[in-house]
Amino acid sequence: MAKNLNEIMQKVPPSRVEKIEARAAQLIAEYMTLQDIRKARELTHERIAELLGIRQDSVSKLEKRTDLLLSTLRGYLNAMGGELELVVKFSDRPPILITGLAELDEEDE
Repeated sequence: MAKNLNEIMQKVPPSRVEKIEARAAQLIAEYMTLQDIRKARELTHERIAELLGIRQDSVSKLEKRTDLLLSTLRGYLNAMGGELELVVKFSDRPPILITGLAELDEEDE
């Protein structure tokens, strides 16, 4: 007969439950939408719009987009105090951090 998760977790020692919950929170924090990040930073659409010098409705549209310019994404994250890093993952080697893109954007401006 199948057991539900609550039955299984009741048998797990409290110290192990703490570790499991901490890891779950860490994994959840690693996968967030732009809206999730903004809310986690306790910022409103209005405040982000002010920081970016755009209208509030533009912030909402930006957060819903599925295709952004890197410079737009970088600016949005920088406004929140973050920094954008691009990492490429291949199955046959360690992750690679892409560098040099900021310099290209600054030369174009």
